[in-house]
Amino acid sequence: MFAKKVSKTFLWGLRHVSGGKQVLPVAVARQQHTQAQGQPVPSTRPETSSAKSLMDIGTRRIFNEDHDIFRQSVRRFFQEEVIPHHTEWEKAGQVSREVWEKAGEQGMLGVMIPEEHGGIGADLFSVAVIWEEQMYSNCTGPGFTLHSDIVMPYVSNYGSKEQIERFIPEMSAGKCISAIAMTEPGAGSDLQGVKTYAKRDGSDWILNGNKVFITNGWMSDLVVVVAVTNREAKAAAHAISLFLVENGTKGFQKGRKLEKIGLKAQDTAELFFDDVRLPADALLGEVNKGFYYLMNELPQERLVIAGMAIASCEFMFEETRNYVMQRKAFGKTIAHLQTVQHKLAEMKTEICVGRAFIDNCLLLHSEKRLDAATASMAKFWASDLQNTVATQCLQLHGGWGYMWEYPIAKAFVDARIQPIYGGTNEIMKELIARTIVSQK
Repeated sequence: MFAKKVSKTFLWGLRHVSGGKQVLPVAVARQQHTQAQGQPVPSTRPETSSAKSLMDIGTRRIFNEDHDIFRQSVRRFFQEEVIPHHTEWEKAGQVSREVWEKAGEQGMLGVMIPEEHGGIGADLFSVAVIWEEQMYSNCTGPGFTLHSDIVMPYVSNYGSKEQIERFIPEMSAGKCISAIAMTEPGAGSDLQGVKTYAKRDGSDWILNGNKVFITNGWMSDLVVVVAVTNREAKAAAHAISLFLVENGTKGFQKGRKLEKIGLKAQDTAELFFDDVRLPADALLGEVNKGFYYLMNELPQERLVIAGMAIASCEFMFEETRNYVMQRKAFGKTIAHLQTVQHKLAEMKTEICVGRAFIDNCLLLHSEKRLDAATASMAKFWASDLQNTVATQCLQLHGGWGYMWEYPIAKAFVDARIQPIYGGTNEIMKELIARTIVSQK
């Protein structure tokens, strides 16, 4: 029997209940016993480099058997509820609302949000399972990760009791789809360029401005909007606030769904705010503290991008391995060609090196020790590698790799956004460099 919150989902045995007592997963109990004896903790779980497939279930020391059970369920969800519909969603430029609610029913939204706030209350590694399995499905349409692991933490961490109670349960259920509106036509990675402005009018706020490239923007029911609230401030650090703007609010309009070269099923939109009157309780957290909140949450956003990037590399590698072992040329499969074998060896090595670093970042973040520079390293390295692997894998597919019906074609175009959003990789290098050359 599962504990209360888990009972309505297929989650995992993280909170088994027996006789009113919480029972630890077998792997964790064994590890604690071994540690208590002062012995090194052995791991029988193979690392990615020695697994038969880079996407095998049951690998990597950061996971245990409970995560494996969860991964099986998440993999099944994407196979049954996402993959069969993704082509249709690509034509529509958005996924269905039904898949959001099904994800909520299966406990796949708000996984790391505290249970007392209306989330699932599980660990970071469970969240990583969802990132990875979505990339293994090669279906980028559902914006679950942005919703759950980028937007929801703002509400959970900085929202009032009333805001948390009002929005988090509905967000966890997939009935309130969320987005975050930072980017503007003239302001991308540099928040100093934000022009959207909110001014006081009595106890209310009047919001004006527009945003662009907003993931989940078209389907959004709730948007976290970044706006300037102090034009006299000398720096953005003291000038920005965050607001919760609900769909249907007078003056809030959604523009067209933007047509992109990739992420075809993921709705991305322009948002317009024309004298939008917001009550005082629409302010998220404290006034002029928005920049601090953004900086505090950006490492997790960049880790999400990195985690999805390296998982995409693993998917593309396995897809290509299968292809070259079937495709024939000169009387043999092209896997017999030394040039192909060496390229596969190079790619697998680079992917496994990247996986080791990303898993270490996950461990650091689970201990609240992932700093901004390290997260920036993960984001730029993994997303650059994703594009390199995409190019090499498509090349190994030959002409068929250029055909949309082949999964590698879609993975190739979907990869291109990764070095851009979440802060361009050029900005990542700037952030890393500051920690290198700054005075001690």
